[in-house]
Amino acid sequence: MLEFVDYRSYMSLAMDLAEKGKGFTLTNPMVGCVIVNDDRIIGRGYHKKFGDLHAETMAIEDAQKNGESLEGSTLYVNLEPCCHYGKQPPCTKAIIENKIKKVVIANVDPNKKVSGKGIKTLEDAGIEVVEGIMEEEGLKLNEEFFHFIKTQRPFVTMKSAMTLDGKIASVTGDSKWISSQISRDYVHKLRAENNAIMVGIGTVLKDDPSLNVRIYGNYKNPTKILVDSKLRIPLDAKLLSSSDAPTIIACTEGYDTEKYNKLKEMANVHILLCKKKDGRVDLLDLFSKLKDFDICSVLLEGGGNLNYSMLRENLVDRLIFFIGPKIIGGSGLSPVAGEGISLMKDAIKIKDFQVEKMGQDILINAYVDKEE
Repeated sequence: MLEFVDYRSYMSLAMDLAEKGKGFTLTNPMVGCVIVNDDRIIGRGYHKKFGDLHAETMAIEDAQKNGESLEGSTLYVNLEPCCHYGKQPPCTKAIIENKIKKVVIANVDPNKKVSGKGIKTLEDAGIEVVEGIMEEEGLKLNEEFFHFIKTQRPFVTMKSAMTLDGKIASVTGDSKWISSQISRDYVHKLRAENNAIMVGIGTVLKDDPSLNVRIYGNYKNPTKILVDSKLRIPLDAKLLSSSDAPTIIACTEGYDTEKYNKLKEMANVHILLCKKKDGRVDLLDLFSKLKDFDICSVLLEGGGNLNYSMLRENLVDRLIFFIGPKIIGGSGLSPVAGEGISLMKDAIKIKDFQVEKMGQDILINAYVDKEE
């Protein structure tokens, strides 16, 4: 039992390291690694960004740099080591060559190129492999990656801020500010942790947002996704003025040809011609195309109609709602609009609620129950 507790202790450190890569690894998983010899940590590493060195290689190099012997050591890593050549050489090769004795992992890699094969490669080389240590925590850590590998679509978090009576804006359209500064700072952190942020053309025409990260720290601005079937976006929109991240504009046939030609000339702007559904962008078609941009996670900051359409197409996975301590009444806008669902029995079900205080606001974190 003591040995199992030690496994969890070192695996927890590996996961803490892995989380440092959040927002940078794109369609790669977040992976951390700790190497232990004689009850001492001799090497640490994590996958810093998409295409960079893998965690195991980083930890091995860290140990070597410090003059440590890897022979007979135990390597802790939250995801099964890879056994194929991709952007980096296989980690199993480095583990075997450095005579590491035991490998402890949390999760088997769901990628068919790796799944189970990395473990077999290690075991065939005489290395003991222990699986399933903190498995549930590992699944939660990399929920976007596991979802992407399974569905080939990005994991979507829908974010909204509303008053206590469920309004995202007053009768005049005013929405600044429903939530507190601490909540708004948290949203910028969410932006940085996601690969992309998504809005509809209504939001751009009303608010002209920049959709960037405006808090201090080592953060990466997300790719911007705009659903704009007719290309109504103004050419001087803030969304187009910055070169810090790409902008993807999803449109359909019947778009403004003159606007299309001007947008195509802009740096860092990509236009995706999507199928049409109910006169608008087919969201399922759009999401099938996003994998070509190495987008694993999307923060949806849409208005009521886009939010409803995303929920209707079963594309929303997680919900983050901020409730500000305010009541405005009237016929203000709702976070989810559209034509609505007629019968309560057909309502979209939510599960795994977590509720906490965020300054003076209430933060609700939950998941869409997809009843698989």
